Amino acid sequence: MYNPVHFREDRIEVLHQLIREQSLATLVTLGKDGLIANHIPLILDPEPAPLGTLRGHVSRMNAQWSDLLPGVQALAIFQGPSAYISPSWYVTKAETGKVVPTFNYIAVHAYGCMQVFDDLKRLEENVRVLTEHHESVFAAPWSVDQAPADFMQSQLKGIVGIEIPIARIEGKWKVSQNRVPADRQGAIAGLRSQGGAVSQAMADWIARKDS
Repeated sequence: MYNPVHFREDRIEVLHQLIREQSLATLVTLGKDGLIANHIPLILDPEPAPLGTLRGHVSRMNAQWSDLLPGVQALAIFQGPSAYISPSWYVTKAETGKVVPTFNYIAVHAYGCMQVFDDLKRLEENVRVLTEHHESVFAAPWSVDQAPADFMQSQLKGIVGIEIPIARIEGKWKVSQNRVPADRQGAIAGLRSQGGAVSQAMADWIARKDS
């Protein structure tokens, strides 16, 4: 990932937090017929430290788990908010006119050799952890135990577990750090005027980096 130093985020705890909050990954692997990409929820285990391990599952019918070239790392992409930034929001536009449009975005790339497993006990544990992570925000969280046991066993037989020990991780927080303070404030105001949760989230990230 092209990652100029002013956009680079190297703190593992920050990268891990983004993964926890935005757990639907774009999983990219290389097989004998070329690149394969799927959108897979992955749960982060912080062990082994410091980079941790990603775990999830795919349908047994999904060729991504079986079509893996040995020794080639998988790439899991996690994305936070993204937003178009208009040059009309910058103070610099009125001063020099030397401004162009851009996109702000937040992304984490995690790399590692993907491993697969189909042990039912291990799969069930993996599904439970993933489910509990996402259901924890609800007042009455759904549990695997609420489904009939025979039904769950049949569902587990239809999936394959995946595990990616993270060998390398990089983060890019492109949130207007390369602009002068007045331009950053203009971008914040412009985004807030747009309304919408994503624009507000990006405005918050710019403000956080600007403080």
